[in-house]
Amino acid sequence: MNGVQIRSAERALSVGTWLIVCGAMLYSVLTVTPLMRAHTPDGWTWTAPILPIVVDAAVVIVVRLDSVLARLGGEGGRWPVVLRWMTGIMTLALNTADSALRKDLVGMAVHAVAPLLLIVTAETGLAYRRSITAAVTALEERERAARRQREQEARERAEEAEQAERRRADEEERRERERREFDARMAREQREHEAQLAREQAEREERAQQAERDRIAAVERAEREARERAEREREQQRQARERREREAAERAERERRQAVEKAAREQREREERAERERAALLAAGPAPVKQSEEQARATVAAAYATGVPVRQAAELCGWSVGWVSTRYQELRDTNPALEGASR
Repeated sequence: MNGVQIRSAERALSVGTWLIVCGAMLYSVLTVTPLMRAHTPDGWTWTAPILPIVVDAAVVIVVRLDSVLARLGGEGGRWPVVLRWMTGIMTLALNTADSALRKDLVGMAVHAVAPLLLIVTAETGLAYRRSITAAVTALEERERAARRQREQEARERAEEAEQAERRRADEEERRERERREFDARMAREQREHEAQLAREQAEREERAQQAERDRIAAVERAEREARERAEREREQQRQARERREREAAERAERERRQAVEKAAREQREREERAERERAALLAAGPAPVKQSEEQARATVAAAYATGVPVRQAAELCGWSVGWVSTRYQELRDTNPALEGASR
């Protein structure tokens, strides 16, 4: 048998064993749970499935670890055997206890099938696995011996071929070395020639680039000088324009100040002249005779401007109080700013 067939047999054994274990576990839980519920105090009936599950878990551990030890070629000692048989006997006892209490021999036989099948399957599977492991080990040992023999023959052939190859390689290396030396010499001469051409080309390009850089620098210098000259001219024009504007503004300001001073001076002169005229009119005292209407109007206007009462103004001009009152009213209408002074 080859390795594929052995692995297939092991897989079939493992699948069959686990099918039997799972079926026996399910059957055991369904069978033992009513027995445990009947013998459990009230209020604790929910714990009935715990015992069969614990026992079946021990069965799973035994089957799994036995398969691993058998595959590795190990031996667990007497305790795994004790655990295996103890769990089997417990499973058998729990499954047949209910039928035994009722003295049902047929029920005992029926319920004993699954535990007995589980016990026998566990022992048989362990034996099968140990036999398969021994056979696989022997097969692997034979294969390793054959492989070592083939490897030894291959090494001898490889050594012979290596010696022949080494001789051929030495000859090839000698020819290759001569060829490389020739190629290297030709390549060195070619590189030197190309380097000489590259240096000459680089020198020509450098001269051309230097000439171009000089030309560009001259153009940039001329453009820069033209820009600077234009900038200076614009700056001079701007300064001249600002100077003319400043001089025009100063001249306009001087003219405005002169006009304001002249107007103020003329206003002061008019006010002083009017003040002198009013003073002269008022200084004349009561008129001995009735003044002419034009002179009387001037006297009344002067009296109104200085705040002289109506009666005193009538004495100054020689006209009646009613006429002076009318003139005062006219002056109030035409010049309201002097109304407070006349009162």
